[in-house]
Amino acid sequence: MEKPTYDLSRLRSSSVEIREKGSEILREELLKAQKELKLRDEECERLSKVREQLEQELEELTASLFEEAHKMVREANMKQAASEKQLREAHGKIDMLQAEVSALKTLVITSTPSSPNRELHPQLQSPSKNALRKGHARNKSAGCAAVVPAALPAQPINTEGKEVDNLLYSEFLGWKENPTLDKSSPFLLRIYEEDITPCLDFAKRELAEQVLAAVEDNTLSVEPVVQPTLPVVKASAVERGGPSGCRVEVLTKCALSGLSRSCRHRIKLGDSGNYYFISPSCRARITAVCNFFTYIRYIQQGLVRQDTELIFWEITRLRREMSVAKLGFYVIES
Repeated sequence: MEKPTYDLSRLRSSSVEIREKGSEILREELLKAQKELKLRDEECERLSKVREQLEQELEELTASLFEEAHKMVREANMKQAASEKQLREAHGKIDMLQAEVSALKTLVITSTPSSPNRELHPQLQSPSKNALRKGHARNKSAGCAAVVPAALPAQPINTEGKEVDNLLYSEFLGWKENPTLDKSSPFLLRIYEEDITPCLDFAKRELAEQVLAAVEDNTLSVEPVVQPTLPVVKASAVERGGPSGCRVEVLTKCALSGLSRSCRHRIKLGDSGNYYFISPSCRARITAVCNFFTYIRYIQQGLVRQDTELIFWEITRLRREMSVAKLGFYVIES
């Protein structure tokens, strides 16, 4: 048999074509794989950005929650502190009101116009017991005798045979139906014009207006001046102030009158830390006005349980005290 013959050139061309087709197929698969890898990279990058965004949002949310929690805790602490402060103030006001009610009960029960309490009003005591209070009173701190104007005798109010000003009484009845401290009331307006304003008419007008405002707001405080104890030393009659051996009192300028007087008390207006020294006459006038305002406040609060006529005469007596204090009748307390 004859052996087959092969065309080498033809075989070579076939092998080249096969290699080219294989290379083309491999190239296409490579491109396809690269595209898939690129898509996966893009997807991974997108997911990484999403994860970072979620982590950032989670951190911000956590920080916001912590900040809100701290804010709520601070507000709760502030509210608790404010509530405790209000509670303490309320307890203080309750104690103060209870003390005022007790004092008012003592005043109303033991010192009515028809039967005044002689312990609360020493000027109503018998002449023998009251003799030491008239004429001269000894100053314990300075050891010197101070002249005291004689106090006017106060008598129990006797409503029998007294004539009542019908206009004034009708104004009082109108005010009594709805007690108020407003000066728009004709009854209080009359008392302001006739008693309160003249009683607090001092030389220092600006300070006098501040005193009246503090009395109206119930923020005026009067306290005695503590005088230092002087050491006991031997001295001649001239150094002691005279042959009697008594020391001369130290004079201080009164903040209301502007005169040099023996100021044994001082006043404070509201919450200010300023104190003003006042003379005994100015103190008596301020005290008379304060007593009047205290009584009408008690009436406004419904603490006075008396007949309307007795309340009217008590107000009349307090008005008379303001007029007497304005004239300069007072008692110097040692």
